[in-house]
Amino acid sequence: METIDNISWEIREKIGILTLNSPPENYLARPAVLPLETLKRWTACEGLKGLLVYGAGKHFSGGGQPEHLFRMALSGENVGQDITAGKAVLEHLENLTIPVIAGIRGICFGGGLEIALACHIRFCAENALFAFPEVNHRILPGLAGTLRLTETTGFPRALTMILGGDMIDATEALEMKLVDQIVPKSELFDHAFGLLKKMTHDRPLSVIHGVMNAMHNARNLSREEAMKEETRIFCMLVREEIRRTHENQEP
Repeated sequence: METIDNISWEIREKIGILTLNSPPENYLARPAVLPLETLKRWTACEGLKGLLVYGAGKHFSGGGQPEHLFRMALSGENVGQDITAGKAVLEHLENLTIPVIAGIRGICFGGGLEIALACHIRFCAENALFAFPEVNHRILPGLAGTLRLTETTGFPRALTMILGGDMIDATEALEMKLVDQIVPKSELFDHAFGLLKKMTHDRPLSVIHGVMNAMHNARNLSREEAMKEETRIFCMLVREEIRRTHENQEP
């Protein structure tokens, strides 16, 4: 296991586990979350098929600490540069060509919620609590939380949650599609890890990457371009399967 900026990394059965690891609240060390090059190195491990984002102990993450942010600004540090770096980290997480699942227990606030929103699938325990409390400190979510929450829940609910600064529970999070499923907290890790294994264990990496690329294209490209890319990926995988079958049949 390797730990950098209160975030730990390990691999089990070709599944990466990224743990927010500064209990009890798992506050983020800084707005940049962790160095982008570190995340790229971790997720470039050969054979990696999926990624689980989890929180050590009872909570997912309380996010950043506004007081720390204000101290950074007063000391002359370039807060905007740090925020931009954090955005790049979450953009890389979101655009990975392997499935990424967040397993959420306890509090998931601020920057912690922004990390969860960058994951492709979100499971939470029945005790999970969600909030963007930044407005109570006269700021707003800075790691693209305004964008991703709006994309996930729609404008009215995102506006109510961000500008209201209120906390919601697991049931309301599921109802507004902020999470995809509520799982008993004692089963959360195994459930998320098990789904990653089920989706990927007997799949060639080329298929996993192909599916993920096609689905990213559906979100990021025009409909016409996404359909062209889907055809290209489909034909590439067909050629690969023919080649694999031919090689296996050779004496």
